[in-house]
Formats: sequence, C-alpha cells, structure tokens
Amino acid sequence: MRAVTWQGKEDMQVTEVPDPRIEEPTDAIIRITSTGLCGSDLHLYTVLGAFMDRGDVVGHEPMGIVEEVGAEVTTLKPGDRVVVPFNVSCGTCWMCSRNLHSQCETTQNRDQGTGASLFGYSKLYGQVPGGQAELLRVPFADHLPVKVPHGPPDDRFLFLSDVVPTAWQGLKYAEMPDDGTLLVLGAGPIGDMVSRMAVAQGHRVIAVDRVPERLARVHGAGAETIDLDALDKGTSVADVVRDHTQGRGADAVVDAVGMEAHGSAAGNLLHQVTGLMPDVIAQPMLKKLGVDRLAALLTAIDAVRRGGTISVSGVYGGAVDPLPLFQMFDKQVQLRMGQANVRSWSDELLQRLSEGDAWGVESFATHHLPLSEAPEAYKKFQEKSDGYVKVVFQP
Repeated sequence: MRAVTWQGKEDMQVTEVPDPRIEEPTDAIIRITSTGLCGSDLHLYTVLGAFMDRGDVVGHEPMGIVEEVGAEVTTLKPGDRVVVPFNVSCGTCWMCSRNLHSQCETTQNRDQGTGASLFGYSKLYGQVPGGQAELLRVPFADHLPVKVPHGPPDDRFLFLSDVVPTAWQGLKYAEMPDDGTLLVLGAGPIGDMVSRMAVAQGHRVIAVDRVPERLARVHGAGAETIDLDALDKGTSVADVVRDHTQGRGADAVVDAVGMEAHGSAAGNLLHQVTGLMPDVIAQPMLKKLGVDRLAALLTAIDAVRRGGTISVSGVYGGAVDPLPLFQMFDKQVQLRMGQANVRSWSDELLQRLSEGDAWGVESFATHHLPLSEAPEAYKKFQEKSDGYVKVVFQP
C-alpha cells in the first residue's frame, strides 16, 4: 500500500509499505477514505526526528471502511464506517474506565515515561504505524473505533479523530463562566475549532494569530481578533485584552499553539542543534534538557485574569522550561493540560454532529488533496502559506 513516511527532517515521502494485517484477534483493518494533517505532525517534521526511524508511517486522524476484523471482534463488521481516535486506548483499563484514555495503562510507554500510544507518532508514543495511508490496523476494535453512519460526507465525522475532541476538551478545561471572555492563542485548526465552539455557546471570544487568512476565518465565525504583527511597539497581547475586559484580563485562555510558537531564540536554536545530533545524544537532551518556545504560554499567564484558568491544548516537549511561578501563584492561576481523551468525549460529540453542522465541520478543511501531494502539503502547512489551515488527504 501507499503511505506517507518519515525519511528525515522536513522530508516526508509517499512510499510503498507492506499492507497491515490482523495481528491480534481483537484487531480490525480499515481502508482509509480520509485522513487529516495535524499541527502535531509538524513536530515530527521538524523537532522530534531523534525519535523517528526512516520509513515510519505517520498520521493520526483517519476514518474509513472496515475491511476485516479479528476472530474476537463482536461490535464491528466489514462495511462499517468508522473514525479512529488518535489515542491507542484499550477502553477497559483503570485509566480508560476513568475517562483518561490518553493515559491508557495497556498502551502506556513506560520505557519512555509517556502516556498512551498514538497512531503515527514516534518512539515516544509507541511507534505505531499511522493513518496517512491506504490501510490501517486498528487494535481494540470493539472499544476504540467510533462507528458513524453512512451517508454524510467524510468531513462531517472525520474531525472526531482529533480536532473536535481536542478543541472540546480544551474548552471544557477552560471552565468558562456564562458571561466570560475567552482568549484563544492560535487560530490554527484547534484554536479555530475552540473559537467556533465557544461562540456557539454564547461566549465572547478573542482570538490571536499572525496569519491574516486564519484571523479572517475565526472572525467569520464570530470571534474578535488580534493580529500579533499589527500591535504597536511596546504593546502586548495582554495589554490589549485588559483594555477590552475592564482591566482584568480574560476569564480563561486556551493555548492552542504550544511549542510551534514564535518568539524564543533559545528554544528555536536548541531544536535546530538537536536536529543535527545523533539520536542517541539528541533523545535524552530533548527529554531532559529541552527548552520550548514559550511565547504563547507566557502570553496566557500574562493575559488571564486573577483567579482565571489556562487550558493548554498545544503540545509542549521541554523539560527545563522556565515559568514565572511567582506570577502564576500570585494571580491564583489554574492550569489544565494534556492530550485529549478522545474516546471519553466521542459519543457526545458524535450525537451533536449527527444532529447538524453547528461548528462548520463540513467546510472546515481548506484543502482536500490526494495522498501523493503530502510532501508539498507538509511544507506549505508548516509555512502557513497558500491559505493552508486544515488539510485532508484522500487516499
């Protein structure tokens, strides 16, 4: 089959790889009909190469049709249409039973000190072959896949794999008051979807980005916007937010940027240097000495009101990131974060999507491309060029 494979830093290629097969009686094989390109994939593209091997199949936002099931699978059959969450979670362990599917004890990577395995996401998270491919082996087939109805286009349900539950968890963790103001840092796919959901719930939303097309999208969904590059010299995002919130700041902030942020020369330099090192040296440096680009998180800490909440959906990877703990303590900031526990939200979200397209999921993707165009799509998505916000590949 054809699949998008990692071949080196900023080098994704579509290559021929062996077809997946049933390995456990609880497996299913899915023929992929749509699969997304995620901002988290850019971490593999540029930063986390030390944890990748050439030929690793990437991607963690797939959906498709069941082709084959193992002998012990009882809830799926060939022909069923399913979305596959990005967490590889068993659905039955102690963590999964407490709706912490991103911490699944069956697939935790204890050798790496990380949580549940993820599809297509490096040795840090299990090195499980991913979903930017024609076929995918899905374990725990009675518990993991989300069965969806035939009929509506793929885009109605595809984003249940990651974008919709990640945004939903980010908004839930923000614990917004009914009359509150939500600041969303980053108007990429997650920030965009968080903004849509919050506006739909009646909240005031202020979204920050530096890409005009992304700001236009969230503004069209009802959010106020701040263009980072248009701020006067000496004026911060937090200054603008306080000016618009009676001097208090936002009731909650969703950081939908993470380590992709601009604004930290030290973090950027470390990422470049480790990319040149042998894996045996780079891996421990990234895990124990890593410094992130913290511009977004520091902005969140500054802009949130006293007693407010910061919800971190963007991925960070550093281990010695300097944080203003005095400021956080003095402001009584509440901080929540973590990988989305997809399967804990998926049934509720599927019901909402089945009732209508309130969040604009069917028009959410900016580009639908064949798998063969993946290498160029990665490049343009990283550059934020040509209006690339959300890419969907159709194998």
